[in-house]
Amino acid sequence: MGKLIYAANLSLDGFLEDETGSFDWSVPDQDMHAFWNEHERNIGTSLYGRRMYETMRVWETDDWLTDEPPVIREYADIWRDADKIVYSTSLDDVSTARTTLERTFEPEAVRQLKEASGSDLSIGGAAIAAEAFRHGLVDECVLLLLPVVVGGGKPGLPRGSRLDLDLLDHRRFDNGAIYVRYAVRNRA
Repeated sequence: MGKLIYAANLSLDGFLEDETGSFDWSVPDQDMHAFWNEHERNIGTSLYGRRMYETMRVWETDDWLTDEPPVIREYADIWRDADKIVYSTSLDDVSTARTTLERTFEPEAVRQLKEASGSDLSIGGAAIAAEAFRHGLVDECVLLLLPVVVGGGKPGLPRGSRLDLDLLDHRRFDNGAIYVRYAVRNRA
């Protein structure tokens, strides 16, 4: 059985994006990229909301990667090797390989996917992750807390619900970012 892992870069005050929708402050350095590469190697399927998918699909092509460091090119290969499910009512189709489009987020279907999976799953995108948290589907949170306060924007964790967590792992990066990994204790 696979675990569903919510993974994200967050500002210290808990946001994925600032009030203008920008997340340029969260672009990982090479050390953080290597961390995410190692994390993503264990993911068999990634669940995305539309906006997160549209952000991530840049990894499908190599055009822009030729002058990038090996650690960044490696991430593209890891991303392409994973299955992807995109939840969207507004997309007509998906433009990346190994990608399925679903119109609605069905908690029971995700439960069954977890039970049938031989590897872990990740979920990305604030709205879709909030749904997964609400239905007790998220097993772990893997967060990189970045040394920046943005003052507002899109919250990285769901509002209006309590989550009790157990610390499983942590690490400090040279750039001041902190990795924390928590198990979710009070899943529904």
